Amino acid sequence: MRQQQFEADNQPLWDEIAQMMDDLQRTRGKRRLSRAQQLRFPARYRQLCSHYALARSRGFSPTLIEQLHGLVLRGHPLLYRQRGGWRWRLLHFILGGFPRAVRRNRVYFALSLLCFLLPALLMGSGCYLQEDLIYTVMDEYMVAEMESAYDPANNHPGRSSERSSESDFTMFGYYILNNIGIGFRTFATGILLGVGTLFILLFNGLVIGAVAGHVSRLGYHETFWPFVSGHGSLELTAIVICGAAGLLLGQAVVAPGQRSRVQALREHAGEALQLVMGAALMLLAAAFVEAFWSSGALQPTAKYIVAALLWSGVILYLSLMGRGSRGSR
Repeated sequence: MRQQQFEADNQPLWDEIAQMMDDLQRTRGKRRLSRAQQLRFPARYRQLCSHYALARSRGFSPTLIEQLHGLVLRGHPLLYRQRGGWRWRLLHFILGGFPRAVRRNRVYFALSLLCFLLPALLMGSGCYLQEDLIYTVMDEYMVAEMESAYDPANNHPGRSSERSSESDFTMFGYYILNNIGIGFRTFATGILLGVGTLFILLFNGLVIGAVAGHVSRLGYHETFWPFVSGHGSLELTAIVICGAAGLLLGQAVVAPGQRSRVQALREHAGEALQLVMGAALMLLAAAFVEAFWSSGALQPTAKYIVAALLWSGVILYLSLMGRGSRGSR
């Protein structure tokens, strides 16, 4: 693209963002943009930064580069000085940035899902058919605690005897720490050539499958499946997404291409961070559902209906949300 065409195509955008900056700078920044402008300003500023980088890389005239550089310098402090701006950025991320990041990395997501789901199905089937197979992944004490947690006589399904008396709010905090810990380990160990992420995915798949198969064999269907079906849509999907982020880091280390490994990691880190941040929000929501809904004394039918809605919502959200915006996939 020649400079003349580049300027003609993008001058309206530069004029628009310059006007937004003028509005923000009046009365020493006390005047705020309208809500619609607040929603547009971060996206417009990112486009401006992209145009500035493109102009420099293509060697356009110093006058144009200086003009764009000046706009970039003006916009940076204004973007982060807006009160409540982080709320809009978070909303944009939830409504578009995160699901688009998952779709962009659907190959890593599919591989992560396979590494988690396949061992879960195989171990679950094996433990349902073979009584002692569960002891290959859990010791006797852990098996006893797990059986107690899903015993129909337990008034709080999913909670061990040690935690059965704790409040829902206390369990909410416990689930947050547990879920975030698993998700972070699944992601962070990807730096170990991706092997760490694969191991955690496989191991968690084996354990979860073993528990599901074993308690089903014991006949605890009406306590286990209604309990896990609801928050599982958020929790398990988030773990798989963390796995995708870890595999993305592993790919940068194993196959950096023409770049150095440090450069490849830097380039992949931003994408992986989007996946992990979104997954963390899902894990937070999963902890809330698990603490305040899953263990409630409700009919299994009601829990299954809510679980179906949650699973459908997660699938539709990741598949469709953000497709209407520019550059979406």
